[in-house]
Amino acid sequence: MIEAPPKTLPAELGFRSGVCGTHTRRTMMLSELASLLEVSSPTASLKDYRTAIVEQNVLSKKTASNRSYTAQYLGKLYCLDDRMSLFRKLRFFWELDEEGRPLLACLCANARDPLHRITAPHVLATRIGETVASVELDELVEAFAPGHFSATTRKGIAQRTLSSWTQSGHLEGRRVRKRRHPVVTPANTAYALLLGYLAGFRGPMLFNTFWTGLLDASTEELHAMTAEASRREWLDYRRMGTVVEVSFTGLLTQREKEAVNG
Repeated sequence: MIEAPPKTLPAELGFRSGVCGTHTRRTMMLSELASLLEVSSPTASLKDYRTAIVEQNVLSKKTASNRSYTAQYLGKLYCLDDRMSLFRKLRFFWELDEEGRPLLACLCANARDPLHRITAPHVLATRIGETVASVELDELVEAFAPGHFSATTRKGIAQRTLSSWTQSGHLEGRRVRKRRHPVVTPANTAYALLLGYLAGFRGPMLFNTFWTGLLDASTEELHAMTAEASRREWLDYRRMGTVVEVSFTGLLTQREKEAVNG
């Protein structure tokens, strides 16, 4: 079973906590993210991404206000700032692994949006082939923030989170959403482990975090994916019996290393 969402996360590394989230207005916006990254340089800055969306209209939005809101919400969901660990490494793995992109985006969106995050345990606990209903997610939102959202807003959040879980590959269908397994790859496994590492987990605990839970894979599958990620030199991985070591020496800046190591 997936671990409960963390209550406190390191904001200085790009995580977001609180009550409100982007799903009050938008889904995880996978198609917009994919289109933006396709036409943008891997070294683009936050300003470059905003210019591409608002001024160049690379996402083909019909109005100036829609372009502005799209830039705002994509920024809230994914940072779009290479100074932030979450986005820089999302972009790194995005370039390496097309098949794993939906789950990469899902991992980052969950790190950035508390409303998306609190629906994860229910969705992941649903058996493969069973239905996840909008009303169930509506109730989760109310339990998370009692009285904070109107009934209309809660309904919209529930519908948008259902759409996001479909975009990530955890659900399928349009009118009736049923559970399925997402596509897990060495790249999105490495990213999930990195999120857990940035959140303070180490050793074997890295394979039992909220983030690895989002992968919806067995522990042995995760270790196999991690071993492959290590062979590709994306992380450092050692396993001997119950002793497990995972580190990210080559992926983190000195500031990030200092932040995660106290």
